[in-house]
Amino acid sequence: MNKMTKVSTAVDPITLQVIRGSLETIAEEMGHVLYRMSFSSIIRESQDLGAGLFDVDFNTLCESESTPMHIGSIPGYLRGIAETLEDGEWYEGDVVVHNHPYHGASHTPDLAIVVPVFFRGRLVGFAGNTAHHVDIGAATPGLIIDVPDVYAEGMLFAGTKLYRKGEPNNAMWNYIRRNSRAAGQLVADIEAQIASARLGARRFAELLDKYGEETVFAAANQLMDYAERMIRQRIGEIPDGDYVAEGWLDDDGRNRDRRLKVKVTVRVRGDEVEVDLTGSADQTPTAYNVPFEGSTKVAAYAGFRKLLLDAATSEVRVPSNEGSFRPIKVTAPLGSIFNPRPPASAEARFTQCNRMIDLIIRALAPVMPEQVIAGSSASISFAAYSGVRPSGDYWVFLEVNEGAYGGRPRSDGPDSIDNLMANTRNNPLEDLAMHIPMICDRYELRDDAPPGAGEFRGGIGVVKAQRVLTPAFITHESERHTEAPWGIFGGQDGAVGRCTITNPNRPGETREMHSKFSGLAVGPDDVMTYYSPNGGGYGDPLNRPAAKVLEDVLDGYCSVARAREVYGVVVDPEAETVDLAATEKLRLAMQKHD
Repeated sequence: MNKMTKVSTAVDPITLQVIRGSLETIAEEMGHVLYRMSFSSIIRESQDLGAGLFDVDFNTLCESESTPMHIGSIPGYLRGIAETLEDGEWYEGDVVVHNHPYHGASHTPDLAIVVPVFFRGRLVGFAGNTAHHVDIGAATPGLIIDVPDVYAEGMLFAGTKLYRKGEPNNAMWNYIRRNSRAAGQLVADIEAQIASARLGARRFAELLDKYGEETVFAAANQLMDYAERMIRQRIGEIPDGDYVAEGWLDDDGRNRDRRLKVKVTVRVRGDEVEVDLTGSADQTPTAYNVPFEGSTKVAAYAGFRKLLLDAATSEVRVPSNEGSFRPIKVTAPLGSIFNPRPPASAEARFTQCNRMIDLIIRALAPVMPEQVIAGSSASISFAAYSGVRPSGDYWVFLEVNEGAYGGRPRSDGPDSIDNLMANTRNNPLEDLAMHIPMICDRYELRDDAPPGAGEFRGGIGVVKAQRVLTPAFITHESERHTEAPWGIFGGQDGAVGRCTITNPNRPGETREMHSKFSGLAVGPDDVMTYYSPNGGGYGDPLNRPAAKVLEDVLDGYCSVARAREVYGVVVDPEAETVDLAATEKLRLAMQKHD
């Protein structure tokens, strides 16, 4: 491989910003083309994808504003491709597909498409993207949890060329078509990824032609160094020390009586930080493990970008590139849930990553009270609905349901929204009814349990009830049915999640489901209802302004009794007012009692 040596020439500030804007625009255009051209709703609507440009050393030069788990993982894919590349060499016109979790991939349904970027006959970088696919021929349609090994996850690609020197590998395309329950969508979505990557490669070459290879890569190196300086500066503001937090996952999808420990130790030393997951559970016999290179490390990187370089709270917007990863070390013992030994399955890996970030935040709370938030739902509800049409063809639908953030230092936790590692959009209900035999019976803010009380309350989760109209199968991956999102600085814990199966033709029958289950056979009019966890509260509830408590009562987020018992606020719901004198007296009494 002909590598570009690092250029030390300084680029003037104006040119630097122009090139930065060009790189970021290319990444955004790649992401836009991908989701606009895709056919499956998980990409087209939920935008479960990522795209970017990379140099020959696999450094991220720019990334789309998509799902963090996708973007941060692509360097791992590139390193895995380097180990496994068909022919052992890149040629102009090559297109590679890759998803092997023991060669850098985030997990098997996230197929990466990578196109080499040649400039004046030399390999100078890569354009790549990843996207979550509806079905790659795994043991159960769409998603898997309770399977014995990685080979049950479906088609495994490692450095596989779909095009070689511009010519299609027809045997491989036929293999893909014949090994997926949703072959039409799979092939069309891969073609959208190819179009996106080829566009990125073309735009990258145009940028090099316009400003010159030396100038573009000098600018890219300066931007990476700048991102590194900024995150080192932020890390340096944290007092040195070891900060520890622990939590528990519900189960591994098979052994229901065995909770799984997640232990996070954050070691801060000067301007560097280590996330050590030693003490977390051993790897599981199911797919509930996390690929180390493609997911565990990526989650840690994303967690610190959120804490230290948040665009809404930072004075300057720091570019999203490789520089922000450099000061962060991630450690997980081989054979643990966060670093499994092959051939362990590792497809159902998302909720563990979200809990890791949640615990990083909890560990650092004592020394970063103005930057952290209370416990979020820190899960993901990923459901796969499927069935067989009269024609014999499968229909498969993947859905990501929202959660809720914890209360924040200056505001309540946002309601019904993906959080922490997740950044997917919801799927329009009209799209659901148009394409598959399902109807959404209910989709609203959760009203069966309150959010965590606090000066700033936790966010409220979603409740969604999906009814199948024909015999079907459901696989569901979620978490936090046993451990509620944590409150902080006097705030109360939120509420755990819940999942049920009911049928309107059998009123009174409710089947309580575990947070994760595989290949459940359901019948016509069976309804899966998911209640996502509510976020924890931030700060003492007695410090919440009475007017805000009144608003929550009037909005139905808080009962009159809870307003009195937890917040010390006496509300007259008929008059829609607060009895200020009675409230002051009650709060004084509650403070003395505490």
